[in-house]
Amino acid sequence: MRVEDKIVRSIRRRKDVVLLRSELAPMGSVAQVGRVLAKLVGDGRLVRVSIGVYAKTRVNKFTGKLAPSATFEAIAAETFKKLRIQVSLGRLARDYNAGLTTQIPMDGVVCTGKRRISRKIQVGTRTVKYENSSG
Repeated sequence: MRVEDKIVRSIRRRKDVVLLRSELAPMGSVAQVGRVLAKLVGDGRLVRVSIGVYAKTRVNKFTGKLAPSATFEAIAAETFKKLRIQVSLGRLARDYNAGLTTQIPMDGVVCTGKRRISRKIQVGTRTVKYENSSG
């Protein structure tokens, strides 16, 4: 069985939307896995979220085009969970959820506590922004 077939079958069987390159590493050499992932991104079957992080796609029922299988927020949350990075909602989202404001936050902002994170997480045109806890 070819490396591409192994990886495609593995991706199809996963329930998670986000997959890490390190999860696919045992299926072939670094170059082979990289080529297969690049081909799947080029075909539209995967979307590159960050370095070594990919998200599955599905056909959008309204446009008929391929789109990420989950929302931007769900993909970002699952990415942080898989990378074992502790984050919480940003200040504006916390204020909205607490009923302190009626303005719905549009940006994907997460609070990283005192930890500094420079990883760029992007799906389409939307990017996660980081804020530190003030304290």
